[in-house]
Amino acid sequence: MQADLLETVKNLRAMSVRGLARMYLPNERMFCHCIRRGPMGDIPEGISRRYTAITLIGLATECTDAARSACGDTAPGDVCGRLLEDIDHVENMGDVALTLWAAVLWDHADKRKAFDRLLQLDPSRGAHPTVEIAWALTALSVKNAAAGDLNLAGKVCKRLLSAFHRETGVFPHWPKDAPTSALRGHVSCFADMVYPVQALSCYAQTTSDSAAITAAKQAGEHMVRNQGPAGQWWWHFDARSGRVVEGFPVYTVHQDSMAPMALFALQDAGGPDSSAAINEGLRWLIASPEIDGRTLIDNEADLIWRKVARHEPGKLTRGVQAVASRIHPSMRAPGVNMLFRPGFVDYECRPYHLGWILHAFTPERLATWDAKRTTG
Repeated sequence: MQADLLETVKNLRAMSVRGLARMYLPNERMFCHCIRRGPMGDIPEGISRRYTAITLIGLATECTDAARSACGDTAPGDVCGRLLEDIDHVENMGDVALTLWAAVLWDHADKRKAFDRLLQLDPSRGAHPTVEIAWALTALSVKNAAAGDLNLAGKVCKRLLSAFHRETGVFPHWPKDAPTSALRGHVSCFADMVYPVQALSCYAQTTSDSAAITAAKQAGEHMVRNQGPAGQWWWHFDARSGRVVEGFPVYTVHQDSMAPMALFALQDAGGPDSSAAINEGLRWLIASPEIDGRTLIDNEADLIWRKVARHEPGKLTRGVQAVASRIHPSMRAPGVNMLFRPGFVDYECRPYHLGWILHAFTPERLATWDAKRTTG
């Protein structure tokens, strides 16, 4: 990694710990849904079990002092315990999977409660979106997984692989056995590739499953091949053709954490080194051409603003392009770039973004890159 990018990532990591401390809700022992900038300043909004679990995953490789400070001087294990207290009543399978993942990394004494609840919700069947199935597979494949976890992981892996479009390298938003939208069923988002690549890579590293790593490589190659000219990780794809349906918004979490963590996991499992693409994604964050080369990193606020979108009413462009591409895979609505130019900044930051930064760029990862830089 080049010196400027290495320093940027070090800064992002330090910012993430400080930013998370602003997002922690001590009375709830969980993190907020987001901090949003408005006329009254930067205000925390809502509460999120899901983002709390992801934050704990990110903090699992941090030193004790940093992890505690991010949680308002509360022990992260206690925050994890809060998630496990009522896990039996959580209906969202993705939230349960992320809680299990966090509980395993923190080796929480009650982690089995999360596994038992995941088993009840059964990620190997049912109407669960691809992203949540992938979270379940990762949770069942990480270190400290028990034999029963890997037995279920094998079933979940098969389901994920059965949904994969091998001819295009894209995962659908929903698996084939789940109901989908008539107009948008063909549209996948970037997260539908990130989390399966990460999950299959983790599973392959644990089990040496050849089918898993083959699919992960193919999807990872599609991600890199379709990266934007300035390092953008585009948003919506047609699962049937693999082509971009609509690139915007460009989300900062994709640039500095989600794409890197998936591609790092793939590399760790024997896949290619995608450092060049990761570096390009970081450069977009530092100087985004859609906003005249400005950055979305707010050093004064210790936050990273959420995205650069089009100037448009609602989600008009995405909806129009989804309908056009549904009619024919090669069809796109003309004039979109002229009518609705990108450049709108969403002044919102969510804790999962900062958690994924810590998860993607662990201290060990940075040390390896620093060594390559100084000896290369």
